[in-house]
Amino acid sequence: MSRLARAPWLLMCLLLIVAGCADNAMVLKGRLGQAEQQQTAMSRQYQQIQDRAIALDRDNQELGTLLAQSRQQSKVFEDQLAALRDQLRTVASQLAQSRVEKESSDKRVQTLTASMRRQGGVSIKANNSFLQTLPAVNIAGVFVRRDGDVIRVELPGSSLFVSGSARLRHGAANLICDAAAEIARTYPDQIIGVEGHTDNDPIAGSQWRNNHALSVSRAMTVYDVLVARTRLQGSQLFVVGHGSNHPIVSNATPEGKQRNRRVELVIYPERKN
Repeated sequence: MSRLARAPWLLMCLLLIVAGCADNAMVLKGRLGQAEQQQTAMSRQYQQIQDRAIALDRDNQELGTLLAQSRQQSKVFEDQLAALRDQLRTVASQLAQSRVEKESSDKRVQTLTASMRRQGGVSIKANNSFLQTLPAVNIAGVFVRRDGDVIRVELPGSSLFVSGSARLRHGAANLICDAAAEIARTYPDQIIGVEGHTDNDPIAGSQWRNNHALSVSRAMTVYDVLVARTRLQGSQLFVVGHGSNHPIVSNATPEGKQRNRRVELVIYPERKN
């Protein structure tokens, strides 16, 4: 075949090659576009995963903080519970001691009552002139006053007793003895009432059923001191518990309630035999 005859055929082959290359370029371009889209999607997914990981890490830190706080609060609650248990044991011990004191006080009242019954009661003689002289009791907080035909020596409960009990405070026995010494000097033979009084607050968490029982127990405690440590004799003494029935002042204020909590040594006009 001559060169002129082969030229058209070669040209046709060249055109086919060029056309094939163009088709391949379009295919490659399309694949490249798809690859770029996939890469973009993967980058977006990676960013989402990374954001989620950051959020989870933050949540984990917050949970760790909450857990630490919860453990700290639990420790506080445990300490408070232990303190409450200790207080409960202390209160239970005090209650048991108060019950023993009450039983002892009740026995003393019964013994005193039986003794007075065996003696046929206390014989008294009138002495209407005794109000002319008041006992000179110069003790801080102790008041002496006339009340009709009797003389009342008022001993403040706050100076005598541990709060809510019939147990004497330190030094309370000396106060009782000092007041009794002046009464015995001025009125050695008079009948003396040992009369307990309270405020009007209801009894709560105590071995006493009511304020009357508490006032009797406190009066009996004072009576025991008088008999054991003063010149006053059991035969000229008697014990009464008035509860809150006879306040000196109003119970509307804390100061009034404190004044009304008292034991009075009441000097009667009658004399013992």
